[in-house]
Amino acid sequence: MSDEVEIPEVDYVSGTGVPIRGNDIDTDQIIPARFMKVVTFDGLGEFAFFDVRFDDEDNQKEHPMNEEQFQDANVMVVNNNFGCGSSREHAPQALMRWGIDALIGEGFAEIFAGNCLALGIPTVTADSETIQELQDWVDANPDGEIDIDIEAETATYGDNEIDVTVDDAQRKALVDGVWDTTALMKSNAQSVREKAEELPYVEDSAIPEAE
Repeated sequence: MSDEVEIPEVDYVSGTGVPIRGNDIDTDQIIPARFMKVVTFDGLGEFAFFDVRFDDEDNQKEHPMNEEQFQDANVMVVNNNFGCGSSREHAPQALMRWGIDALIGEGFAEIFAGNCLALGIPTVTADSETIQELQDWVDANPDGEIDIDIEAETATYGDNEIDVTVDDAQRKALVDGVWDTTALMKSNAQSVREKAEELPYVEDSAIPEAE
């Protein structure tokens, strides 16, 4: 791999939590479609969960992401089938830009989890009772640290250590630092070019340049 492109290993995430309760929270709730008409993902963070955080006059509604004690949170604690619905990559982009570095929950939609992985955001799971206990603890301890060990598949908070599950492919990609496929392609541009030149059905104009 070229020294010019470094993909950080993500084997450990630590920070405070924000509890988002409810099953089947879909990507339209995470980032409403009208905010997806952007050239870049910059600035999407302020629109995360917008329609459940604000009314029609943009006044704040009761929501954890509006509460002062959770403004610096970077670990989102969710329930089951989080990120279901359409496969919009804007959803994890919005959460990342709000400040989220990891999600722990009962379960995640497969495409959403894949889109999170492409950003280096772990999506780790635990059983329903464990997650609800963690959400209650976060409510009572908004400044309390949650430590997620991706490789060991554990999470620690307060005096508790819980077992979590990380998809095997996700764990390997994060721990080995190979989760950013775009960066991997760029770092191996010469190899990509050489392979393309070997393929008889790839036109010369389609072969990427490599420095």
